[in-house]
Amino acid sequence: MYAITIDSPGGPEALRWTEVPDEEPGPGEVLVEVAATAVNRADLMQRQGFYPPPPGASEYPGLEASGRIAKLGAGVAGWAVGDEVCALLAGGGYAQYVRVPVGQLMPVPDGVDLVEAAALPEVAATVWSNVFMVAHLRPGESFLVHGGSSGIGTMAIQLAKAVGARIFTTAGSAEKLARCRELGADVAINYRDEDFVARIAEETGGAGVDVVLDNMGAKYLARNVEALAVNGRLVIIGLQGGRKAELDLNQLLVKRAAVAATSLRGRPLAEKSAIVAAVREHVWPLIAAGRVRPIVDRVLPVAEAAEAHRILEASTHIGKIVLAMPKE
Repeated sequence: MYAITIDSPGGPEALRWTEVPDEEPGPGEVLVEVAATAVNRADLMQRQGFYPPPPGASEYPGLEASGRIAKLGAGVAGWAVGDEVCALLAGGGYAQYVRVPVGQLMPVPDGVDLVEAAALPEVAATVWSNVFMVAHLRPGESFLVHGGSSGIGTMAIQLAKAVGARIFTTAGSAEKLARCRELGADVAINYRDEDFVARIAEETGGAGVDVVLDNMGAKYLARNVEALAVNGRLVIIGLQGGRKAELDLNQLLVKRAAVAATSLRGRPLAEKSAIVAAVREHVWPLIAAGRVRPIVDRVLPVAEAAEAHRILEASTHIGKIVLAMPKE
């Protein structure tokens, strides 16, 4: 089979479409013939040498994929060869075939084609697990997501809107802000020329927001806490703005607020399976009903993975960048 390999850590040119050994499913796994995968910032970090796959995971990049089941491993029930599926992965999505633990497998939701489905597993699992399973966003609460035009952001806006939250988001251009509003954001803030804390205070009468989903880390920590309401919850899922910052614990005490930080890739199989089951239960019906949809900026051939990485690094996209496998 063929896969995108990384010769040595570096720029996008380090990605190579290379012949590699075939994969076989182990017990409790299925082998998926990949139709498409999607690009995540974790892939860029892996390419640069900063985010190696967890033990036992494929060395090829790619944290999600869609396709058809090619083989069943021992002990797998409830699935059949030929089923159209999408999957949350610890690695290996940038390949013609990938082994998937059965608990991380999902049917392609109604109303979504096989290639589009590659854009769903990582964002749906990340948003549902953090915004709803960790932060417990409820109807009528207020929610801030940074980077609203990203893959995570576009999914977070739609899911928060579907449960009846008031949504604040940040983005860096008029076009991106407009798309966020189209998806359901009530207040869209250009972080390049406006202080999101001041705008939230103005819009909420000083009350703040109940839940913040943050991909920036250190750079936004103090301002995120300042923007929280009493009993607010901040969940950090990325470190694009750095790893270390001071935290005013008195602000948390006064607000009775909480800060959590999570990652998805390295979690035990049982935890990932529980998240995937929750996504199937809560998110897939919203997609089937047309209330939530994958936002795909563009689809490129997998052989152009380097170009896809350049686009993601430039942050000129809205939603997800998908890589389609060759049909033959």
